Amino acid sequence: AFLIGGYFHTCILEPDKLKKYKVVKASTRNTKAYKDVAGGELCLLEQEVDMIELMRDKMMDNNICADLIMGTDGKLNDFEVPMITELFGNKWKGKADIVNHNEKLVIDLKTTADITKFQYSANKYNYDSQAYIYSKLFGYEFLFIVIDKNTHQIGMFDCSPKFYERGEDKVRRASEAY
Repeated sequence: AFLIGGYFHTCILEPDKLKKYKVVKASTRNTKAYKDVAGGELCLLEQEVDMIELMRDKMMDNNICADLIMGTDGKLNDFEVPMITELFGNKWKGKADIVNHNEKLVIDLKTTADITKFQYSANKYNYDSQAYIYSKLFGYEFLFIVIDKNTHQIGMFDCSPKFYERGEDKVRRASEAY
């Protein structure tokens, strides 16, 4: 999942860096052909790359997504922006996928196996903490743009005050534990 998500991000935000991924022409990761090329490394299968490129096309063919991701009015957004801040006495760092200054948004791209369960995934994977930290890092609201790997349905999930509060509580407790 991380490999597919990483390739998806790179495909949209930094296509000039796609060559860093090793792609294997094999039906599965269990084949001799895959193992010979991979050499113990986790590589993408050619069919996965085709699927990811289709997801990229679906997302970028959506005018709302394209404008939020790329920017409008001739003003391009910033991609892969690092930032550091202090929260609860500790240093926190992050790298925003997209900083959209026109809309005053930090945007995070996500892939999911089931978009109808994304809200549960957001809790399970502590996306509330991510949203809270990034809103503090950049001073903007946080937006998830999510695509379902199977249906290619796209969802945009903004963050409620309760979502940020849950994130803040988790970050505070993590800082105390640290």
